[in-house]
Amino acid sequence: MPLPPISAVSTADAVRLLEQASFGPTLTSIAEVQAGTVESWIDRQLSLPATGYAGYPVMEATQSIGCPTTAIATCSRDNYSLFPIQTRFFRNALAGPDQLRQRVAFALSQIFVTSGNEVAVTYAMAGYQQMLLDNAFGTYRQLLEKVTVSPVMGRYLDMANNERPNPAAGVEPNENYAREVLQLFSLGVYELNADGSPQRDGQGRAIASYDQDTVEGFAHAFTGWTYPPKAGRPVRWNNPRHFDGPMAAVAEAHDNGAKRLLSGVVLPANQGQDQDIRQALDNIANHPNVGPFIGKQLIQHLVTSNPSPAYVARISAVFDRDGNGVRGNLGSVVRAILLDPEARGDLKTAPDYGKLREPGLFLANLMRGIGGSSDGVYLRARSTVMGQPIYQAPSVFNFYPPNYPLQGTLLVGPSFGLNTAGSALERINLLARLLTGPVTADSTVPGAIGTQLDLVVWQVLAGDPAALLDRIDLLFFHNTMSFASRITIQTTLSTIPVSDTASRARTALYLALSSAQYQVAQ
Repeated sequence: MPLPPISAVSTADAVRLLEQASFGPTLTSIAEVQAGTVESWIDRQLSLPATGYAGYPVMEATQSIGCPTTAIATCSRDNYSLFPIQTRFFRNALAGPDQLRQRVAFALSQIFVTSGNEVAVTYAMAGYQQMLLDNAFGTYRQLLEKVTVSPVMGRYLDMANNERPNPAAGVEPNENYAREVLQLFSLGVYELNADGSPQRDGQGRAIASYDQDTVEGFAHAFTGWTYPPKAGRPVRWNNPRHFDGPMAAVAEAHDNGAKRLLSGVVLPANQGQDQDIRQALDNIANHPNVGPFIGKQLIQHLVTSNPSPAYVARISAVFDRDGNGVRGNLGSVVRAILLDPEARGDLKTAPDYGKLREPGLFLANLMRGIGGSSDGVYLRARSTVMGQPIYQAPSVFNFYPPNYPLQGTLLVGPSFGLNTAGSALERINLLARLLTGPVTADSTVPGAIGTQLDLVVWQVLAGDPAALLDRIDLLFFHNTMSFASRITIQTTLSTIPVSDTASRARTALYLALSSAQYQVAQ
């Protein structure tokens, strides 16, 4: 049953919504939410076009050809690394109007993982991330197909040039993509109830959602795809690496035998490559696991690491059938996640509620909340130092798994997988660095402006510690700053002359944003 309209939005709930559905609240975005309802703000965001990753030239796959010894010094950095799109990520996060789309696409990039460790050609990874942005609010089935035929994914998980069996040559289809699309992009390894809990047999053992024969069936169904041809060239088998467009189908390289899939489905022999892949993807997308498996991870990325089973079940129901009878409508799923009672409200008191701000979100949130500007260069570098080089996960399992255990508890804390002693110290050092002055622009980066905070408004408030802390409490704690923290900061500010507004503002922001309470978004 749909939730009733929310007629008024409190300041605290508006801030919480913007922590979940954007890269951080600002006074302007809070006012935008409060001008209407939560629903109306979400619906406007769902309708905005993507602020994307256009403008990167198509390059040869081989760096020595694309950037010969006579090329300018920055050729490799700007065309054969993730540097340009990592910096663009932060520029979009700070200033893009399509904040919800950007947040959801960032979450999807950590579910449908590819990595610059394998595909570092700039235009290629830019195209993959653009695809996630463009399909963030479409259907899961549409997105799954786009991912499957992406040449970036084809390179990353070996589906490109995956050939039909040839016993005489010792060739068998590569199982890499087939295995990961089941394990990580759709189902998980166990059959799930609608609330995300594993189904169990009579002996209490979790029931596997697929077996080796199923993996082999999908691997055979996915044969016969090669890189897209370069402009003006025909499609042929075993095309060289090229990433401009979806992969191309080559019927002669496709296995036309029967193939066993999920839920007892068998693809008949000789029905053709297009029908095989279409039915294989339908088979995955219609599996009952997909709603709880994907829905729970989206909740974890946007709202809280430990959603209740009931929350997961409500989102699974929307995934299975939105208000118009569409299965896998990601826009409807995201809307339901953000409107759910477990997401909304002024104050959350459950001890298991919230999520550690991962480095990319931590950086964007403090920049937007304090107020500042950046070309993304410094933020990219600091996110990397904190263990999250954007779009460059160490493996297909992302920077952290969704079930990463929170030490000393029975809870999970996925982003705590990046929370080492070194990265925790880096958060504090970075905050101190930003508060002490601007980071100089890199003159080799076109349009570089460096990174800087605008502390003017904070200095205006600094003469009145109560007003200063009220603003900090509003923007960064949705009015839940602990009494102990408030008293500690007030006491510290009393030791700084009233006339030294700069030191007062910097000190208050540093103490508040380096606190453990701020690090966990609640």
